[in-house]
Amino acid sequence: MDLEILKDMPPWDWPEDAGTMFLGILGDAHAKESDRLLAAELAGDYTVINDEIAEALLAIVCRNEETAEMRGTAALSLGVALEHADTMGFEDDDDILLSEDVYHRIQQSLHQLFLDMDIPAEVHRQILEVSVRAPQAWHEEAVRSAYASNDEDWRLTAVFCMRFMRGFETQILEALNSDNLDMHYQAVCAAGNWGVDAAWSHIAALVTAPQTDKDLRLAAIDAVASIRPHAAIEVLADLMNSDDEDIADAVFEALTLAEGLSEYDDDDDDDDADDADQYV
Repeated sequence: MDLEILKDMPPWDWPEDAGTMFLGILGDAHAKESDRLLAAELAGDYTVINDEIAEALLAIVCRNEETAEMRGTAALSLGVALEHADTMGFEDDDDILLSEDVYHRIQQSLHQLFLDMDIPAEVHRQILEVSVRAPQAWHEEAVRSAYASNDEDWRLTAVFCMRFMRGFETQILEALNSDNLDMHYQAVCAAGNWGVDAAWSHIAALVTAPQTDKDLRLAAIDAVASIRPHAAIEVLADLMNSDDEDIADAVFEALTLAEGLSEYDDDDDDDDADDADQYV
């Protein structure tokens, strides 16, 4: 089957041998660069990634002979599996994408590559962006250093990484005021992911302002549900019937999340009250 067909097809509808196809193309030195790039991009999907594919992608990242674009694409495709392993662990055999050995080998290799100052800058940044999805001790210093850089691309990478690491509330709030739209977007995502309450007014205003860039507005809709679930329901209500289908869908999903989080908070409050009653 043609790769372009797979690109336009939902991954759950891919044929059973899709992963084998990707492996064959990734390992074919005579394949077109465009085909290998697409195979590397698709091979990271949750439905096909496994130890063999992950090791093939890692080998490309480590290979100096590969183009920077190829190495970067292969690196980013490891992100889903790394984050899944970091979140889910290795207890349930039915829910494992990577073995523990391969997971740790990828982490160690990416760290060593990050320390190599001779690799292309774009690949260097992408290695940080993908490795931080399974945070390790070295990431905090790397992210702080990237954010302190005078290079706008490194600062953008740093703010992206803050979506996956705690302890950067001050930097996230600062990045919310950036004139760089991409950095602004990443800061909104990070604030939402960590429930940064001090970002509430800024992000709520992005939701209600019709002139807000659409992608930024969608990120803000998602973020308000996590930051203040009770208040988010009121902020989002007027957008439920938006003529823009993407916005209406995002609002529905955010309201569902906000309602769930609100119920959870209410349950916690009830539990706290019950605990307090014991001492009355």
